[in-house]
Amino acid sequence: MADPKSDYTEIIVIRHGKTDWNADGRIQGQQDVDLNDVGMQQASAVAARLSKENKISAVYSSDLKRAFVTAEIIAQCCGMLVPVKDPDLRERHMGDLHGIVFNEAAKIKPEAHKAFVSLKRDQVIPGGGESLNQLYDRCTLALQRIAKKHRGERVVVVTHGATIEQLHRRGSVYGMSAGKVLNTSVNVFHLFEEDKWSIISWGDASHLDGVDNGQVPSF
Repeated sequence: MADPKSDYTEIIVIRHGKTDWNADGRIQGQQDVDLNDVGMQQASAVAARLSKENKISAVYSSDLKRAFVTAEIIAQCCGMLVPVKDPDLRERHMGDLHGIVFNEAAKIKPEAHKAFVSLKRDQVIPGGGESLNQLYDRCTLALQRIAKKHRGERVVVVTHGATIEQLHRRGSVYGMSAGKVLNTSVNVFHLFEEDKWSIISWGDASHLDGVDNGQVPSF
């Protein structure tokens, strides 16, 4: 139920649970990889946490399985909601780097690796990969659409590490990088009318005490 007195939407942005590719340092991008057992435990832990907090009105998710299964677990715990798939919440398209172990990328796909580590935000990755600017535009517009639909409400969005880094860039006062984003960490944004963003809290993984919460790459 929307609060007519509120001029913002609270959006809880969560990275999906861990996958075997995360554990291996393998570049996932938009490859559709399943959660592993640890990822399922992480998803259950964040779902249990959110179920004890204020009411969630809706759950949105990337349509990639690792995010959507995480979202389904959260949605079931938070009032039997039905998560909504949004392809604009997907991970960055990594082009020729898909499926490659990151530490081997410079040798196997040198041009794609060079593009990935480039500091130029308009640099695309060979093989159909996105630039950081393209990812930024795609995911920030998606979050703004969700915010406008749910003004005065509290919403969960489940997405991916590199995507969350770009959302942080949009919400940060100085456009700073988020750094590493932990699997199922909780990151809270307030999105106001006129597309004003504010980051309320960042990187909270306290619900993972007793669950493997080792840092894994955000790609």
